[in-house]
Amino acid sequence: MNKQIESAAPWLFVVGLFVFWELACRLLSVPTIILPAPSAIFAAFQRFGGPIATNSFVTLWTTMAGFALSVVFGLILGLVVGWSRTIYRSFYPVMIGFNSIPKVAVVPILVMWFGIGEVPAILTAFLISFFPIVVNVATGLATIEPELEDVLRALGASKLDVMRKVGIPRSMPYFFGSLKVAITLAFVGTVVSETIAANKGIGFLMAQAGSNFQMPLVFAGLIALAIEGIVMYAATAWLEQRMTGWAFRSQGSAAA
Repeated sequence: MNKQIESAAPWLFVVGLFVFWELACRLLSVPTIILPAPSAIFAAFQRFGGPIATNSFVTLWTTMAGFALSVVFGLILGLVVGWSRTIYRSFYPVMIGFNSIPKVAVVPILVMWFGIGEVPAILTAFLISFFPIVVNVATGLATIEPELEDVLRALGASKLDVMRKVGIPRSMPYFFGSLKVAITLAFVGTVVSETIAANKGIGFLMAQAGSNFQMPLVFAGLIALAIEGIVMYAATAWLEQRMTGWAFRSQGSAAA
């Protein structure tokens, strides 16, 4: 019974939120141009279903392309940075400085290099999402207990053996945990780029609708984007549970 309640709780909360939203807009007579009611948003979904679906697909595939690049390069760079504490301490300030640059400021540069379209969106999604992967993988490798590493070295293990048999498996929970953060950031990067310089995608659709004061369509785009983000986050969390379930089980047994 408790599991059924837990499973239904998110859906009940979402339904309750939309009901409260609808009632508040109607009772307070909130203008549609300020905050459209859910009924107006769902009507926009029905009216503009084709454009919303088409642009949602563009945003999804550009986000996944940028996310895939961030996984590949983030994992490789994380392994390099986490290989030794010296490299970790040398590269970490540079990574922090790079991540501190607002990615919206980089979009005009990408547009100058690659033109208006999907390439800047893919690269923006990559730039904004690979930092958590690098940091988590590097942290997982760089925080191997020195005592454990000394024991393995005394038993004849090389640096590569320590990393391959202890460091990399130990960093996997960090890696898959970072993917859940990275996938949501990738959507942010894609939409930022599409809003500034694109001719398709949810960000482009929302910018066009906003300029025409079509607020129900703007909110419909937000909801479509939220649905995509939730689905991809859930898929990443499922993959994390499948690949690193041993870490969760060990934590549960230790807590017990």
